[in-house]
Amino acid sequence: MTARGAASVNGENDPRGERLLDVRGIEFSYGQLQVLFGISMEVFRGEALALVGTNGAGKSTLLRVIAGLEAPTDGTVTFDGRDITGARAERLAGEGLVLIPGGRAIFTDMTVDENLEMQALCIRRQRALVRERRERVLTTFPRLAERLSQHAGTLSGGEQQQLALAKALMLDPQVLCIDELSLGLAPVVIGELMEIARQLNEAGITLVVVEQSLNIAAQLCGRAIFLEKGEVRFEGQTADLFEQDDIARAVFFGGADS
Repeated sequence: MTARGAASVNGENDPRGERLLDVRGIEFSYGQLQVLFGISMEVFRGEALALVGTNGAGKSTLLRVIAGLEAPTDGTVTFDGRDITGARAERLAGEGLVLIPGGRAIFTDMTVDENLEMQALCIRRQRALVRERRERVLTTFPRLAERLSQHAGTLSGGEQQQLALAKALMLDPQVLCIDELSLGLAPVVIGELMEIARQLNEAGITLVVVEQSLNIAAQLCGRAIFLEKGEVRFEGQTADLFEQDDIARAVFFGGADS
């Protein structure tokens, strides 16, 4: 899959390219607690976009709304020109909008091989396609190829995150939403995962990444959106965030997202 060139958006050529995801006026509440307040943002085909922000800013919740795990109380989500607001996550994953949730996105009591097999259930009758994607995944993650019979729960933290990425790739995503890929991992492991994510992006997969570390976000993503208390406070080049002293301090010292 390769990124497409610039396309017309609402009748005009956008220099950033083709708008693949369009989020407009999203509001969301957990019961009586409202956590997203009119969020709007755009994601362009082939880019890597970081969502950063303070503790409890709503970054993870926004990803869940985009991926169909939560239904917004107001607003719309458009994916590749189609209104997908409130669509089921299973349908969206099959159409190429895939989320790797925070925490353990693997079945710890299954082997690596069984995890990949489970992820391919929706295409299990297309055996040649399953075989092709599996071979591609194991070429991308040779460490997992050596551990196919090992239970996922016994893998190292970095290997578990590799497996989470591998499972997502079995769905051949157009957009890959990643929630806290680096959380709790050693710097050398984070570096390996960031390199894999960068290669996926260079191969044409659009990334939307929730990241606690502004430094890591800047290494992977050219553009960033900063959320605070469920609202967008900044949108622009990731490097420019370092010049926003109050925002940078909030990211560095704000803690983990809810």
